[in-house]
Amino acid sequence: MKKISAFALIILMGLFLAACGCTDSDTTKVDVNSTQPETQNNSPSITVPEKTNSPNTETESENHTQTDSAPKKILVAYFSHTGNTRVIANQIHEKVGGDIFEIVTVNPYPTDYDSVVDQAKQEQEDNYRPQLKTKVENIDSYNVVFIGYPNWWGTMPMPVFSFLEEYDFSGKTIIPFCTHEGSGLGRSVEDITELCPQSTILDGLAIRGSSVKTAQDDVSEWLREIGMTE
Repeated sequence: MKKISAFALIILMGLFLAACGCTDSDTTKVDVNSTQPETQNNSPSITVPEKTNSPNTETESENHTQTDSAPKKILVAYFSHTGNTRVIANQIHEKVGGDIFEIVTVNPYPTDYDSVVDQAKQEQEDNYRPQLKTKVENIDSYNVVFIGYPNWWGTMPMPVFSFLEEYDFSGKTIIPFCTHEGSGLGRSVEDITELCPQSTILDGLAIRGSSVKTAQDDVSEWLREIGMTE
């Protein structure tokens, strides 16, 4: 009888220990599945992608916030040879305010069309940087810079390259506009982006040279579209 009782007791203890082991195992699985995987899954799917996207998203958001909420300190800078780009610069300046600045070279360009075309092409082929006569004081005080130019050989005239390399535009919003005779902005926006990689470049405006005097409506619509006027 005692052997039978002892045997039954051993069986009961075995069943009890087995039950405890299963419970611990299940608990461990539940903990693993409900804690670590959530943390791990949350990290890559939420934290990591957000970190990956954060620089772009947050940078854009911060830049937009700066542009939208911070007081706009505007500079309208332009290079003009025939006067067409100056007309558009003045129209922009009248609507957005701020300061206006003309980029002028130490050595003026020829007034003869063929001569200036040849010089512009040669300067571009040589990647030449003309010396500038005019300087911007306190460029750091501006957070929005319009930059205007005629389209010469598919991009900006080389004095505009000089201008963009002369100052630090990091963190600023750059807004290009140009006058042209069929080539639009050409590759100028790509060149600005390359020269100012830490700037926010907004959509530019291209106006035909023959239309500058009647471009007020186009300028107004463009300024509204990019959020510079209401």
